[in-house]
Amino acid sequence: MTAPTSTSKAVCLLSGGLDSATCLALARREGYACYALSFDYGQRHRVELEAAARVAAAFGAERHMVARIGLDAFGGSALTADIAVPKGRSTADMGHGIPSTYVPARNTIFLSFALAWAEVLGSSDIFIGVNALDYSGYPDCRPEYIEAYERMANLATKAGVEGRARLKIHTPLLRLNKAQIVKLAQELGVPFGLTHSCYDPGPDGRACGQCDACLLRAKGFLEAGLEDR
Repeated sequence: MTAPTSTSKAVCLLSGGLDSATCLALARREGYACYALSFDYGQRHRVELEAAARVAAAFGAERHMVARIGLDAFGGSALTADIAVPKGRSTADMGHGIPSTYVPARNTIFLSFALAWAEVLGSSDIFIGVNALDYSGYPDCRPEYIEAYERMANLATKAGVEGRARLKIHTPLLRLNKAQIVKLAQELGVPFGLTHSCYDPGPDGRACGQCDACLLRAKGFLEAGLEDR
């Protein structure tokens, strides 16, 4: 992989959660000028956007854009419709099937927006914090999905067709478990207290502690031997 120059730009998908914050921190450490992209898509845990703004500011993002798209118009997910968020599931349960918190085509849509912004910026790099180990069964977090999307992106862009640039989708967390991500985040100086991972926060924005995202985060900190501040 070619090392970034002093002017290399990267679009970093930023939900406000621990994984995306770690991705942004990695991109910054690697020398990219980072353009953070978040989505207001009708999610029940919209409080994550406040966390995304905090993280973007903490890591000196060149710009933080929030794209407003109405995935709640389609529903079909516990995050965008009146469907109960699963609570208290074991790690074994999380490893089977696709949970109701899966949002249909979400990463495909998010990456499409990131691709469009990258073209406008003249960027060849997109960072996304997908994870194929502690990933709760989401089909759009698998390595083969990312590889296929990257191939498609290079067929679909002006820069790719003209041979001026080849888009790279960076997935530095893809093969890490949650404990490894927590340790990496600490190494990178990610301020854990600024991030938000919960799918079903209370009215005051506090994490529920029982949804898959909360339990995976807690498991990661426990196995890493670190305190979640």
